[in-house]
Amino acid sequence: MLTQTILNGREITYTLKRSKRKYIGLKIDRHGLSICAPLQAPLSRVETVLQEKANWITEKLEHWENKKSLAPTWAHDAAYPLLGEPWRIALKPSGEIQMMQQFSDEMPDPTFAEQLLTQLNPHQIEKFVMAWYDQRAINCYKERIAVYAQKLNLCPPPFRLSRAKNRWGSCSARGMIYLNWCLIQLPLHLIDYVVAHELSHLIEMNHSAAFWRVVESVYPDYRPARRALREYG
Repeated sequence: MLTQTILNGREITYTLKRSKRKYIGLKIDRHGLSICAPLQAPLSRVETVLQEKANWITEKLEHWENKKSLAPTWAHDAAYPLLGEPWRIALKPSGEIQMMQQFSDEMPDPTFAEQLLTQLNPHQIEKFVMAWYDQRAINCYKERIAVYAQKLNLCPPPFRLSRAKNRWGSCSARGMIYLNWCLIQLPLHLIDYVVAHELSHLIEMNHSAAFWRVVESVYPDYRPARRALREYG
């Protein structure tokens, strides 16, 4: 159930769940604050725990609220980032839809475009934009993998697009690289970091000091890139 409290002068709404567990547990993610409490724990006990953890809770909530969302809005007038630059749905003279950079001089007359684009439903827009994203991602990732594989003296490994919700990329024990389609929305230097990171796992399948030395050998600025990726939710 949804419940409210005041923490550090701020009204906080949280989800309270009951279970057979013995202790009160707190969780904060993109959905907000959720609490799992024992069946017999009174609300006063929950409130005490919240007040004790007030600083941690408000800090973590602000962290999630400040994350830059990459979740697209399926609307004809929405901006769709590609390599950090905004793109929009536009129309060719033939009436066929296409993607163009938002501030391009070639963007057609918006009044004319509106007349036809408003007829597209969210499902049609999602299908078109995701096909465009996937193709751009495949082409870009293939190119960047080749660049960093050469730097690491590796043969370019096979890769696949990933739809994972919590990972930018991964490397399987068999040497398959998985790269999240969402990466194509980010600036190229962040894509390069993820590619360098995952390819380095072909040499060091861990996150040891030796692994980070491999990453640094081909991507010296990996630390600020890691921090920048944390800004996205």
